[in-house]
Amino acid sequence: MNWIMYAIVAAAGLAAADVCLKLAGGRISTSLGLLIYGSCTFSMGLGWFLWQRFNGVVHHAQPTAAVASVGVGVSFCVVTAALYATFAAGAPISLASPFIRLGGLLVASVAGMMLWGEPLTLRYGIGMLLACCGVYLIITR
Repeated sequence: MNWIMYAIVAAAGLAAADVCLKLAGGRISTSLGLLIYGSCTFSMGLGWFLWQRFNGVVHHAQPTAAVASVGVGVSFCVVTAALYATFAAGAPISLASPFIRLGGLLVASVAGMMLWGEPLTLRYGIGMLLACCGVYLIITR
């Protein structure tokens, strides 16, 4: 499976999470929602790890990768708590979700160019400009 298929699965998972967060927002405290999210993540991660271990997969981690993985966990906890709070405050999913996702896309794109030297082409620049315009149009509808 190439990276696009994984990206499609990730996008579908994010969309499902947004819908579930919208359904739960304001109906569960943010801290309890975050605890349930963390419990699910831990359980699935532990199950996958043990299944792979049982099947002979050798696990490895460089120290910097372990630190980065902690950053992933903390970041997704912040995202989850902020999404619960966003939807509990009454944000419409049709505005908040695209705004948050496109905002993250823009920040990640700039990080890719600044931290890893990914190229900035004319086509890419136009795409980024259109994404910024899209955020503006979504928010000001």
